[in-house]
Amino acid sequence: MADACPHGRCDGSGFLYDEAARTARACACRPARIARRRAAALEGRIPRRYREVDFAREPLISIERANPHVVREVRAYVRDVAAELDGGRGLWFTGDPGTGKTTLAMLISKAAMEADRTVAIYSLPRLLALLRDTYSERAAYSLNELIDRLCAVDLLHVDDVGAEQSSPWVLEQLYTVVNTRYEDGRAIVLTTNLVTLGGDAKLREQIEDRTVSRLYEMCGEPKAMFGPDQRMAIRYEPPARHEPEAWEPPAQRSGEPPAYGEQRPRWTRSAS
Repeated sequence: MADACPHGRCDGSGFLYDEAARTARACACRPARIARRRAAALEGRIPRRYREVDFAREPLISIERANPHVVREVRAYVRDVAAELDGGRGLWFTGDPGTGKTTLAMLISKAAMEADRTVAIYSLPRLLALLRDTYSERAAYSLNELIDRLCAVDLLHVDDVGAEQSSPWVLEQLYTVVNTRYEDGRAIVLTTNLVTLGGDAKLREQIEDRTVSRLYEMCGEPKAMFGPDQRMAIRYEPPARHEPEAWEPPAQRSGEPPAYGEQRPRWTRSAS
């Protein structure tokens, strides 16, 4: 069954029919329907580790304790996620490994899915591998078709920016995806560890100034994450080892035989 027309004009097909003239014309909802079909092939699923992520559960509780200002912004974004996506506004997170960047990004992607929005979730190395695979004879899509689909989803979630090996081809494809989404007003959620308190020079060196500039326009200032490595917070602790107590022979009462189970004294033969 087709989705209802958000404008209340067509029957859900994306076309307006004139029975008398026997003609049809595109409804205002048709471009969005086409974009949604293109995006459907790339829609991501929340990885199993993050499916139960929630503000009221760990590790979010610890992440919020260490970064209350960042989690406050994520709460506000998630609360009005439909309007944020419609406005093409994204977020990006930076910090050391294990500080909760991916967890917060997954929380946003999960909220977008729950709001019935299309989301594609990739680490950047995996995304670039997917783009490289388009040159294979068995590829399902051409490079341009895949980029069109990446740019059609309501939210593109990219993890580990900076983890890939740079090359002119990598830089060009990344810029094409980011710039197309920028021009179309579509949001990006992104994580990296290459923006530090000392600045973003490492990120600019890795993915070039023009791509970084677009990210600032789309996502604002990167949200810096601090704190201990959450992945190391849960570690195996072996049970305490109890050493056996030293045995001491029981005191013998003078003239009485030892009780059952007590060690009997050993007699030595004296030299005659």
